[in-house]
Amino acid sequence: MLNQPIEAQPSSASEMVDQSAQWAKSIPSRIGRFFTAAHYALTLVGIAALFMLGLMFFNPDFADKIIAMSPFSDGQVEEVVHEAPPLTNLMDMPAPALNAAQPATAAAIGSLTDEDRKILGTPRQQKLVTDWLSKRYRVAGDATDMLVSAAYLTAREIKLDPLLILAVMAIESRFNPFAESPMGAQGLMQVMSKIHHDKFQELGGVKAALNPVANIKVGSLILKEYVTRGGSVEAGLKSYVGAADMENDGGYGLKVLSEYQNLKQVAVGKNISIFTTALVKPQPPRPAAPESAQAKPTAVGDMAAAAQKNQGATATEEIAAL
Repeated sequence: MLNQPIEAQPSSASEMVDQSAQWAKSIPSRIGRFFTAAHYALTLVGIAALFMLGLMFFNPDFADKIIAMSPFSDGQVEEVVHEAPPLTNLMDMPAPALNAAQPATAAAIGSLTDEDRKILGTPRQQKLVTDWLSKRYRVAGDATDMLVSAAYLTAREIKLDPLLILAVMAIESRFNPFAESPMGAQGLMQVMSKIHHDKFQELGGVKAALNPVANIKVGSLILKEYVTRGGSVEAGLKSYVGAADMENDGGYGLKVLSEYQNLKQVAVGKNISIFTTALVKPQPPRPAAPESAQAKPTAVGDMAAAAQKNQGATATEEIAAL
């Protein structure tokens, strides 16, 4: 009886030692499982963050919504449509040009002819084009609005498609009004002011080449002349880039026409990615007509040929008689 408590103490002590040893062995495994779970959780969070960043990059509107929901936002995000200020605020221009550069007002729109309405389209179409160009070329919305308005007003004046003007501006300068090439081309439409200095006389001289409104007007006039002279948009673009006497224009016309097609799709409300690089398919050359089809014999032609042959034979006989 006296030995029982004494024997129980060592057995309980050994059990405690075994439990301590098992606990000590389980600690590293538990720590390992914790870090493994944390690693998986961080991986999932990282993937979700990358997905959200990609979605925000490809959809700026979604990014604005996320920013508005952020705790760092002031919570006063309102969608306000600002009316474009007068284009003359861009740069100082001579008085004659100021009147032509004013944006279209509601009263002016009401006095448009059917041809003008066809060229200008609707305010919604202009807004769609403006928003798309602003996002595609990363230009401030107000600045893009003013440039698009200037292109549309110039197009109405010279009777040229405004989307073609905007396509040329996009390829030439990516809507940088101060772009200048090593060859001396300047402005939004990369006009060679030294060559076309006469067209700048009414707009303040050659120094107005970097004026956005003046540059758009002169560049559009040059483009219209080349299109009229060449008989097609393709021929006009080839002359505009200075490749009229060359076999090809190095793909310039294809780029402009592709952007022109994009803008036409955007204007009618189609969802065109701002990152698109798709090019329009060039028109295949028309096959030459066979020789048999080029000169079909006719009764009148046969009679004329026979008469000419008889006349030649008579002349030969007269010469022989002499």
